Amino acid sequence: MSELPDRVWRLCATALCFSVFGVGGLLLWVVVFPLLSLLVRDRLRQSALARRLIHHLFQMFVGLMRTSGVLTYEVHGLDKLQRPGLLILANHPSLIDVVFLIALTPRADCVVKAALQHNPFTRAAVRTAGYIQNDAGPAMVGDCIDTLQRGNHLIIFPEGTRTVVGQALQLQRGAANVAVKGGVDVTPVVIHCWPSTLTKGEPWWRIPARRPHFVFRIQDDLSVAAVTQGCTSDALAARRLTHYLADYFAKETARDG
Repeated sequence: MSELPDRVWRLCATALCFSVFGVGGLLLWVVVFPLLSLLVRDRLRQSALARRLIHHLFQMFVGLMRTSGVLTYEVHGLDKLQRPGLLILANHPSLIDVVFLIALTPRADCVVKAALQHNPFTRAAVRTAGYIQNDAGPAMVGDCIDTLQRGNHLIIFPEGTRTVVGQALQLQRGAANVAVKGGVDVTPVVIHCWPSTLTKGEPWWRIPARRPHFVFRIQDDLSVAAVTQGCTSDALAARRLTHYLADYFAKETARDG
């Protein structure tokens, strides 16, 4: 397919995918999750069922993006996610990173922006699945530790927002606080997308000149105890771990080009 028809096709396919995502979010809000709330009264079971449903729906959505020609992707080390209670930390180059990670991760919980609870396309998923909001203050760390102890996977983007192209990674300390206070090692996921797409501040219709290719590398666990050895307080340990993670992700993403 020549360059212009291919680009027009990808633009139309991208519009279709965003439309499907939006309509699907509204249907979950208006029909599916209210019905789930009526049928399942136990809040923890309700959240678990909602997360499982979102996991499968996101798998289908990733399949739609691939088969329609919007993007291609590859995953390395997927078997490492087949363990319970993982603290998954990832860099965040694109808007759809979380869609991929939830699609790849069974029993996925995640920390999300509080604004998503008020977005009509995402509020149903955030509320019914019980995803942890990033404005919960000190209680957020306790909620993160609780979900890990129940065997859920917890996905956090330590940057707190999408990476700004051309700028150094700036990590928040929340993820490190969870690892240190929860005594949980880190499972890093390094995400690479080339050419870049759906970056911070970039509209969905500004598609790249060629089809973007995503690479997800699930890395070996990082020992938090080894990194923080000798720290005299949790605060100092979290600070050291945050600096270590910033260097780690900077090196790994640079290695990917």
